[in-house]
Amino acid sequence: MVEISRLFWKKAYTSDSILLGEVESAELDMNTWQIRNFYIGLTDEATKMLGFKRPFLGKVVVCLPVSAVKSYQDTAILNKSLQELKDLKECKE
Repeated sequence: MVEISRLFWKKAYTSDSILLGEVESAELDMNTWQIRNFYIGLTDEATKMLGFKRPFLGKVVVCLPVSAVKSYQDTAILNKSLQELKDLKECKE
């Protein structure tokens, strides 16, 4: 078992080794007590590569489903490339 706060602020990399950003938070399903989604604060480079416009203050935060994460140790490694992330739908129920 891992304390949930230890999951945050770890770097997230795509399957093609591009630094996407850092894990900022997570969405917890209160019925099952399982994490459903991670929220990643994008780097400036990833923001441009994904086609977003960086706000004047702050950064772009994207939602990724847990199914997009391959491993989570010292860093989060995704099972999707940057191109595949462009086609991934936003997390919504």
